[in-house]
Amino acid sequence: MKFVQPIRDPVKLTSIQKYLRNQNHRNYILFQIGINTGFRISDILPIKVADVKGTHITIREQKTGKEKKVLIRKTLRKDLDAYISGKSDDEYLFPSRNKKGSRKPHPISRSMAYKIVRDAAAEFGLTEIGTHSMRKTFGHNFYTKKRDIVLLMDLFNHTEEKVTLRYVGILQDTLDDALEDVEL
Repeated sequence: MKFVQPIRDPVKLTSIQKYLRNQNHRNYILFQIGINTGFRISDILPIKVADVKGTHITIREQKTGKEKKVLIRKTLRKDLDAYISGKSDDEYLFPSRNKKGSRKPHPISRSMAYKIVRDAAAEFGLTEIGTHSMRKTFGHNFYTKKRDIVLLMDLFNHTEEKVTLRYVGILQDTLDDALEDVEL
């Protein structure tokens, strides 16, 4: 399994958002939910329209079985309202266009989500990016702004600070900064 990185550069993050917004609204919303909630891709894909109509998105994490509730902030709310307008409550937020036989509606696959994120990142020269990068980007941004490792650990269901700092790329950033001044 390949280790992916968060998107650290705010300019590139904004560029990816604009790129996806212009490319495909569904893909843009997928990315927005990923970077604004910190949910795993396995928890994002099955979200339905009804799940995003309130003030929070509530999911049951597939990995842990725990319930997670995240506030929908203003920008995401505005994006979601425009996206779900005219959609029925039982529709998947990220419907697959792939109609294999007479299969009932289903969300896009993890591999399709990976392709969406990977292709968008490649447009801006980013490597080591995958669907998990959205979750890590959320965590990196959260920690950079709030500096509250305990709260971030709780959001991610981690038990050790070091694990969380490594996970969101802060430990590597700190090591890189420290080594910058130790050249012989």
